[in-house]
Amino acid sequence: MATRCWAEAPAFAGARAYLAAFLLAFALCLPAAAQQSLPPAPYAYRQLEDPRQEAAAQALMETLRCLKCQSQSIADSDAPMAGDMRHQVRTRIAAGEEPEAIRAWLVQRYGDYVSYAPAVSETTWPLFAVPALLVLAVLLALWRRLRLRRRA
Repeated sequence: MATRCWAEAPAFAGARAYLAAFLLAFALCLPAAAQQSLPPAPYAYRQLEDPRQEAAAQALMETLRCLKCQSQSIADSDAPMAGDMRHQVRTRIAAGEEPEAIRAWLVQRYGDYVSYAPAVSETTWPLFAVPALLVLAVLLALWRRLRLRRRA
């Protein structure tokens, strides 16, 4: 008769299932715990020493959307991702890069949504076309309704 390990006994079958579920839940929670353990980027909350560079960085940050908050600029947001974006903006401004080049880099990296003033492109044209089409549809409906009233 072959001897079995104590963990293979039928009494421990339920314990093995609970242990497997616990280990799976623990493994799934590890990435979330790791996200908050990173310190903020150096220039996330510290201004540049040159007032002209800081003014240029601040003006650019006011026109960039926080991807996590979505209703705040990266200058106003306290989200860690906004802090990282502020750090990138300030570091690149301090290195002498132009604000429009930084905006282009952020749009390339995060998409058109990051900018409060997106350029008309093949992905953003509905933002500009749909409101105009809605206004035209309302004007057409009003014009037809007024025309029908005059006939009656």
